[in-house]
Amino acid sequence: MCQLLGMNCNTPTDIVFSFEGFRHRAGLTDCHSDGFGIAFFEGKGVRVFRDNKPGHSSPIADCVKQYNIKSLNVIAHIRKATQGDVNIENTHPFMREIWGENWVFAHNGNLVNLPVTETIFYQPIGTTDSETAFCYLLEQLKTRFKHKPSEEEIFEAIQQISNDLARYGTLNFMLSNGEWMIVRCSTNLHYITRQAPFGKAQRVDDGGVIDFNDYTKEGDKVTIITTVPLTKDEVWTKMDNGGFVFFKNGDKVWEVLGTPNTAPIDDGTLGKAGIA
Repeated sequence: MCQLLGMNCNTPTDIVFSFEGFRHRAGLTDCHSDGFGIAFFEGKGVRVFRDNKPGHSSPIADCVKQYNIKSLNVIAHIRKATQGDVNIENTHPFMREIWGENWVFAHNGNLVNLPVTETIFYQPIGTTDSETAFCYLLEQLKTRFKHKPSEEEIFEAIQQISNDLARYGTLNFMLSNGEWMIVRCSTNLHYITRQAPFGKAQRVDDGGVIDFNDYTKEGDKVTIITTVPLTKDEVWTKMDNGGFVFFKNGDKVWEVLGTPNTAPIDDGTLGKAGIA
């Protein structure tokens, strides 16, 4: 299966340090080499970079590092294909419009025998279970709410719809409209919130070190969410299996607990040494 990386913060921030470690898992420290993608929200717009080549060697991934884009919400994905060919249309993250907003979605898992979507408005372009699930989720939301509801209503509805989808298999996902990020854990997702006093961190995958004091200011708050922790000297929180978190401005606004499991679950995402 795949791995996920997300960022939600209260001031525009670049994700280069985390992304550089993450992309090592796309063919170097792990086998998630069937394409990568990353989406950066900029106001109501979204910059999306995708390639069906391995993230560790993709020139497009190199461009992401060089651009050094700052954003409040970022979603990235490295793919190990389970359903659908290795091509651009099957590469996450996926984006659709709802209520005049761009919504971005990325999934890790495997969903089998999903409800048929042939007669609904939102149609998958590719052949993945992930995009089909995203289309189904949006269709259900559009049916329930003719106009954009409150954030709390959105969070509650997404819980109900995605719990129904989870009956078909494994459903770890990240979803954002550029203002907030909703995360669901089925097996493995971890997060960390960095705020003052900032310190140093060392990446798991290549040993890269950063001192966040050199890049931050008082009041900054940055939350990173990923399948498996990216650093070895920080305390990451493992989400409950079946749990949801709603992040906004780097804060955990709401959390719905599932079944606690402190040890990583071997769902095919953990890699050679259980670290990637």
